[in-house]
Amino acid sequence: MRGAVILAALGLAACGGSGAGGTAALVPAGPTLVSLNPCTDAILAEVAAPGQLLAISHYSRDPASSSMDLAKARRFRATSGSVEEVAALAPDVVVAGSFLAPATRQALQDLGIRVVTLPIPSDVAASEQQVRDLAGLAGHAQAGEALVTRIETALAKAAPPAGRAPVPALVWESGGIVAGDGTLIADLLQHTGFTNGAAARGLSQADFLPLERVLADPPRVIFAVGNPQSQEDRMLRHPALQALKGTVRAPLKSALLWCGGPTIPRAVARLAEVRRGIAPPPPPSSEEEGAQARDRGVGKP
Repeated sequence: MRGAVILAALGLAACGGSGAGGTAALVPAGPTLVSLNPCTDAILAEVAAPGQLLAISHYSRDPASSSMDLAKARRFRATSGSVEEVAALAPDVVVAGSFLAPATRQALQDLGIRVVTLPIPSDVAASEQQVRDLAGLAGHAQAGEALVTRIETALAKAAPPAGRAPVPALVWESGGIVAGDGTLIADLLQHTGFTNGAAARGLSQADFLPLERVLADPPRVIFAVGNPQSQEDRMLRHPALQALKGTVRAPLKSALLWCGGPTIPRAVARLAEVRRGIAPPPPPSSEEEGAQARDRGVGKP
C-alpha cells in the first residue's frame, strides 16, 4: 500500500515495476532494498535473496569504481540515487553511505522509506560487523555468516609465515596521496605481512607524499594505485622509480582499497601474491654479524 501511494504521488507508477533480470516477478523473502553505495552494493548482492535487492548504485556498473564483478552488477537495476528513481522502486529500506545528502535522506524518510547509513569500515572487524548487520537487515543472517567465513578463510590463507619479519610497503595513490593508518587497506597490509610505510613517515590518510621523499627513502614495496594512462598518475610510473634497487612496484586496483565484505578476499589474495614474490633478505655476512655484535656490546668486559 505504501509503495502504491509513493508511486501515485510522484506520477511514476509505470517506471518502477521491473529490475534487471526480471527480479520484480519474484516474491522477495524479506524487506525490499535499494543500495546507493558501491560497498553496500557488493555485500547486499551476496546476502540478499533473489528479488530482494531492487537496485544498486550506478558506481557498481563503472569499472573504475565498482567493488563487485561487473557481470554480476549488470544483473541488477542501477540508479543515480535520486529520490525520484528510488521512490519509483518503492523499497522498504534504502542503504547508503554516511555521506548521503541530508536532503535526500529526509525526502526518502518523508515518503515512509527507512534509510540506513553505514560508514566506510576502518578494519576487518568493522567490515565483518557490517556484513552481519546488512545480512540481518535483509533477514538472512546465515548468508552473512557464510560471507564472514569466506573472509576469515581468505585471511588465514594470505597470512605470512610465522616468524617472517613484516615487509615495509607504501600504498601510493593518484596524485601522490597515501593510505594512512586507521583504514581498511592498512589493516589488510598488516594481516598479509606488511607494515604501512606512510604511517612510519608520520603521514596520515590522504596526505601527499612527493616523489623526492620516496626516492630518498624507498620502501621495499610500492603498491601503485592509479590509472597507468592518466597524466595525474605519471608520478607513480616515473622512470626514477625503475632505477630503485631492492624496491618492488606492484599495481593495486583502487577498487580493492576501501570496500570490505566480498572485496577483502580479493584484496588479501593480491597483497599476499606480491609478498610471496619478494625474496627474503639475505642472511648477514660475517662482517655484518661482527659489526652487529660490536653494536650490542658482545665481548665487552
